[in-house]
Amino acid sequence: MASSDDDWPSYWWWRDGPVSPGDCVIVDIDGVLADAAHRQHHLDGPWRDWDSFFADVGDDDVLDEVAELLVLLAPELVVVALTSRPTWVSDATLTWLVKHKLRWDLLIMRPMGDFRPSPMFKGEQTEALAELGYLPRLAIDDDMRNVRMYRDLDLPTLYIDSGYHPH
Repeated sequence: MASSDDDWPSYWWWRDGPVSPGDCVIVDIDGVLADAAHRQHHLDGPWRDWDSFFADVGDDDVLDEVAELLVLLAPELVVVALTSRPTWVSDATLTWLVKHKLRWDLLIMRPMGDFRPSPMFKGEQTEALAELGYLPRLAIDDDMRNVRMYRDLDLPTLYIDSGYHPH
C-alpha cells in the first residue's frame, strides 16, 4: 500500500513508492474527495470537537464527481492528496483511499503538533513540492482560505462548495 521512508517527511506517504518529479495536481480530501457531512455536527456550537470529527473519517462516502475527475486527468500527472487531517488518522485515511480505489500518488497530512491555519500548512507543503520538482498545475479545495492562498501562489484552483466552510 503506502510507503514513507527516511528521504521524505514522516507525514508524506507514497502509494507505491516515490514517483519521478513532474507536474502535479493537489486535491483536498474532506469536502472534495470525501463526504464529511455526517461528521460536521462535531464542529457545531462554541466548542469544536476535532478529535471526534477526525475519528470518523473511515465512514465517509466518496464524492464521485471529483473521484471521476482524477481518473480523467492525464496519467503522467502526479496526484497529491494534501489534507489538513492530522497524522493520527493516517491509517484510517490510507485504508479509505485504497478501499474506494481512488487515484492518488502522494498523501500529505498535517504532522502532530502543527496547529497552524490550513492555508499556512498547505502553502508550505505546496512550496515544498515545487522545490522538489513536483510542479503544481492545479489545486482542488473547498475552503476559500486555501483557494485564495493557492491563487496568491498563481496556482489555478478549482473551488468545490462543500457547504462546510463559510465564504
